[in-house]
Amino acid sequence: MKSKFRFLLKFNPAVHKIWLHLLAGAIWLAVGGMLASISSRWLQPLALPSELEVLLAGLVSAALIYYFGFSKLARKNILRINAYRKKRICLFAFQEWKSYPMVVFMVSLGIYLRTYSSIPKPILAVLYLGIGGGLFLASLHYFAHAFHILKPQPAGISR
Repeated sequence: MKSKFRFLLKFNPAVHKIWLHLLAGAIWLAVGGMLASISSRWLQPLALPSELEVLLAGLVSAALIYYFGFSKLARKNILRINAYRKKRICLFAFQEWKSYPMVVFMVSLGIYLRTYSSIPKPILAVLYLGIGGGLFLASLHYFAHAFHILKPQPAGISR
């Protein structure tokens, strides 16, 4: 049994904590950008007043989703990553293990909604802008924390 465990540890993609913060920020930023990009294609056929209304609703949704959801989740993840005692942590630990099924569900739901749903695209654009904008804004927490860690400290001050 121990030889199997050693074998698995040999292939454990362990990295320093800073990389978990940067990876989480990059993934949240990329997914947020992708969702905003998809929604922008749905806004193009709209007349300018309608396009602005949907855009405004999406931005308000993004602010609310960020404030009440993703900012708290990002802070929780940052604290969890910092609490690890080891210096090198599994690359996939940037997210709680129990969150991965939720991610799979959300991705599946998003694919279903944009491919098969009868919900009008402008309404979906509000949802995609809201979630995408919330993820984008929350990604900044990870980057700010990573840059704080990387910032040189004056002599005599330790972290």
